[in-house]
Amino acid sequence: LLEREDVTINAEPPGERSLLETILFSFGPTLLLVALFIFFLRRASGAGGGAGGVLGQFGRSRAKLVEGEKQTVTFEDVAGIEEAEEELVEVVDFLRNPAKYSKLGARIPRGVLLSGPPGTGKTLLARAVAGEAGVPFYSASASEFIEAIVGVGASRVRDLFRQAEEAAPAIIFIDELDAIGRARGGAGGVLSGHDEREQTLNQILTEMDGFDPASGVIVLGATNRPDVLDPALLRPGRFDRRVAVQPPDAAGREKILKVHTRSLPLADEVDLAQIAQSTPGMVGADLANLANEAALLAARRGHERVTRADFTDALEKIVLGAERKIVLGDEDRRRIAYHEGGHAIVGMLTPGADPVRKVSIIPRGQALGVTLSTPDDDRFNYSQEELRAKIRVSAGGRVAEEVVYGSVTTGAESDIQQVTGIARGMVSRWGMSDKVGFVTVAAQQGQSPLLPGAEPVSEATQELVDAEVRRIVDDELDATRELVAENRERLDRLVEALLEHETLDEVDAYAAAGIDRAAAPASA
Repeated sequence: LLEREDVTINAEPPGERSLLETILFSFGPTLLLVALFIFFLRRASGAGGGAGGVLGQFGRSRAKLVEGEKQTVTFEDVAGIEEAEEELVEVVDFLRNPAKYSKLGARIPRGVLLSGPPGTGKTLLARAVAGEAGVPFYSASASEFIEAIVGVGASRVRDLFRQAEEAAPAIIFIDELDAIGRARGGAGGVLSGHDEREQTLNQILTEMDGFDPASGVIVLGATNRPDVLDPALLRPGRFDRRVAVQPPDAAGREKILKVHTRSLPLADEVDLAQIAQSTPGMVGADLANLANEAALLAARRGHERVTRADFTDALEKIVLGAERKIVLGDEDRRRIAYHEGGHAIVGMLTPGADPVRKVSIIPRGQALGVTLSTPDDDRFNYSQEELRAKIRVSAGGRVAEEVVYGSVTTGAESDIQQVTGIARGMVSRWGMSDKVGFVTVAAQQGQSPLLPGAEPVSEATQELVDAEVRRIVDDELDATRELVAENRERLDRLVEALLEHETLDEVDAYAAAGIDRAAAPASA
């Protein structure tokens, strides 16, 4: 058709493509992908079975190594937990003089488990052991062993123990051991043996059971939850020794404060013993934070030295919360003053209650006002009368509002929770109810031979528990209403002083209420 119409044609017929070009264009991309796959596979499996490859590096331990000469923390930096420290002196002596024990046939514990509440100094104690012994210290968190790929954690455990045995004598420290050491086959894990956490735990059990104790490698573990650990991990031959690191008493807190204030220029008026007495329940981390907050306040105020007021204000900030800059109306301030005054008056006049240390109507944290009560000495056990006194003090704010205004507000939410918790504990945990008796009907957290938990209770028993909790709360509410009504004049005087000064310390609060601190029933 084009030729008939005399159209000029410039196109040339395509040339013939060679066989090599056809094969190259057809199979080239596939061959390239195969070559790349072989290259990466050889690289991953090279250098002695993967030690230097990509996958081999993935399975290497990530534990931090601190050489013995660089470990500067010693037992001089640990205070307030002498009982735990004495348990570890023997470990340090073995690492220094292994022949002293081996000639008598003694075997040092393969593992030492440090257990206790957060902040009590478990990690610091482990570092002090390494510093005193002057040996390499391998530190790792248990969560670092866990990866999405099954088997990586076990590989890292093998690599960690291999490195420690090569550097022996050495210490392996595994923090937060419960992350991988939970009991196998429980509700929190997979029942099969292919779970990554269980594979890692199995490898740790094998390594601790298999390495030679004469090699000088000691495993230190730390956990806040010893009750959830697998029994195989706790048996002799793995963690032979268990050291409980408990919160310090007043004398221990004073020693801890001395350690943390060594680098602080303290004013002559600062009494660390008095500060220790006013910080019951605080652990080493809390006290370190207190010293740091006091130093920050002193620097902000332009002081040359850290004063007593700096420590007092820092303690208020930590315990009570930071002040909130909100504007309250006169009626709201007066109502808050009566609420806090009710807590204070009941605490001052109730036998067995903790003495009132400070009363404030300055909003702090989530609270619009605060009443701080602490015991004169550390308490480790409470009688039924003392628990009832706590219920009365907690209910004092709500009762004061009822007596003065005839109505209530939402400000007693935390008080109600505390009252309910104490009353329910008296009935269901501590056997302080005649009707329920000397039995526990409250389930315990965790499962172990020492804390098996309570069996499920019947519906009738649960109704009885609820009725007893209601009875205890109602009885103490009636007693508190009677006490506040009888001391209404003292309450009014305390409220007027609060509205004037906003914050009253112990001496001023008792004086404003017209109560002799030395003769108060709370101090009996």
